[in-house]
Amino acid sequence: MNPVTMFVLNSCPYCKQALSWMDEIRKENSKFSDVEVKIIDEGIEPNIADKYDYYYVPTYYINGVKVHEGAATKDIVRKVFEKASNVNQ
Repeated sequence: MNPVTMFVLNSCPYCKQALSWMDEIRKENSKFSDVEVKIIDEGIEPNIADKYDYYYVPTYYINGVKVHEGAATKDIVRKVFEKASNVNQ
């Protein structure tokens, strides 16, 4: 498993939807339950967020490499989990 870093804003509706999809995907497929996701709210931890190159949230990084930025679909979130768990690579 590769660690995922997710950047969010508390006020972002797209982030809330992505977090909800993450829970759904984990319930649908137990192989994703071990995917470690570190969630960083850029409003609370700007010192960490400033070290990464992105503009929109939610943004996902796997091992320091940006894999998605901006509004996500459930399919995009699933693909992030697949990349993190080395499934279908």
